[in-house]
Amino acid sequence: MKIAMLGSGFIARFYAESLHAQRRKDHVIMVYSRNQANAERFAKDYGLPFYSTSMEEAISHPDVDVVLISLPNHLHEAAVLACAKAKKHVICTKPLGRNAQEAKRMLDAVEEAGIFGGYLEDLCYTPKFLKSMESVKRGDIGRVLWTKSREAHPGPHSDWFWDKEKSGGGAIIDLGCHCVEISRNFIGKNIKPVEVMCWADTQVHPIDAEDHAIGLVKYANGAIGQFEVSWTFRGGMDLRDEVMGTEGTIWVNSFLRTGFEMFTTGKGGDGYVAEKAESNSGWLFPVGDEAHELGYPHMFTDMFTAIEENRDPLETFYDGYVVNAILDAAFKSADSKTWEPVILEDWRGDEPEDRQKDWESYDDDHYLIKEEILPNGDVTVILKHKKTGKVSSKVTLS
Repeated sequence: MKIAMLGSGFIARFYAESLHAQRRKDHVIMVYSRNQANAERFAKDYGLPFYSTSMEEAISHPDVDVVLISLPNHLHEAAVLACAKAKKHVICTKPLGRNAQEAKRMLDAVEEAGIFGGYLEDLCYTPKFLKSMESVKRGDIGRVLWTKSREAHPGPHSDWFWDKEKSGGGAIIDLGCHCVEISRNFIGKNIKPVEVMCWADTQVHPIDAEDHAIGLVKYANGAIGQFEVSWTFRGGMDLRDEVMGTEGTIWVNSFLRTGFEMFTTGKGGDGYVAEKAESNSGWLFPVGDEAHELGYPHMFTDMFTAIEENRDPLETFYDGYVVNAILDAAFKSADSKTWEPVILEDWRGDEPEDRQKDWESYDDDHYLIKEEILPNGDVTVILKHKKTGKVSSKVTLS
């Protein structure tokens, strides 16, 4: 694929490094930036034949197959609409929109134009996440009951993130989009998100948006997705996921503590350690292949293969829309201090059904509550009588 990169900042460079690494066949050939000097520098750094300060020119270039949007949040919609007008396939960085209304307009434009729309949710493509999803789909941990996703670091790198109007919010819109979509995958994208309870506050930074938030997303099947997001965490970038099911549990640590630790006095220089690392001395946590650990190669492989095979990618514009709708409810809940409904004008999953409790039977008369081996080797079984509700125990001596 020949790619037009819209944007020349931090995430655009991360994407370009991933796309041009290890003899990959998909290459950026055009970069658009609102700043002439930035466009020229980016083109020089990555050996691009074309650059432009005109978004329309970059998108409509005849050699471009697909447009990659790595612009600030408030510019996503205009870029997507321009791609739809030019009939060019588009993949967009997270979040899709600043709110569900923006995301829905982008989704509609892409579908009406008949072009490909891929949602670049990289943390749903990390090797550990993909391996975890295989286990979940195989039924290794049973029915998923609860998920927990955490992303915390000392704050983003560009000024527009800190501008509530341009970004659409604070830590919730920046980091919550990752956490919510991770949970949706584990619980099942076909399961409807119903309502959200969220606490948020501005604890450290002199900004209008929240820099710390914790939320619960309730799903129609009774599962709960929990997110923890913060721009107040010191010491690097902390990415962790947990999944609890009826038959097992998964814990994933994706970034801060990945098994690579190093101590240095810092006399070696000011070299790059890892994204959001705050120091180059003391105990450090470098990342061996940062792009790989964050899922970029798997993400782009899925996107471009999906275009070639005329299929949906794992993460679509529709997914981005659902995520925005959940985050809208989180913002409302943070203000109202109550559960707020998730408003989805366009729901394409399963319709909610009455949930029936299916308790495990021990025998004809009892449900099994728990079975446990005691320190002395005895086996105790906790039972509940099906008719009377009486709880009792049964011990088998070792």
